[in-house]
Amino acid sequence: MKINRLLSLVIICSLMMVFSCKKTEPSPRVVEDFNFGWKFALGDDALRSSQRYDDSSWRELHLPHDWSIEGEFDAANPSTPSCGSLPGGIGWYRKTFITPEIHGRVFLEFDGIFMNSTVYV
Repeated sequence: MKINRLLSLVIICSLMMVFSCKKTEPSPRVVEDFNFGWKFALGDDALRSSQRYDDSSWRELHLPHDWSIEGEFDAANPSTPSCGSLPGGIGWYRKTFITPEIHGRVFLEFDGIFMNSTVYV
């Protein structure tokens, strides 16, 4: 009998807590899919980090993208057979975008960048 009374009391208290919670305002956070409209070039050039660099000849693509899987499998590649025997090297990705007036913090989240990467904004 005491267990039923205790269980009833716990259920009633739990329901009171659930229904008495104040509703909060929705978060002003905006999440945007940033995977479209990228340009890519294989190879390295220190000038590519410049905002004015001419990327008009670069290949257009959407992320995610893994340029090494487009190469030839070869045991002589730097990745060796234990890592897939795919080519290695440096590739550049670029995206041009305009931001609205921002009040607060902005986060750019990149998922799956491989190894030693630098991001320029």
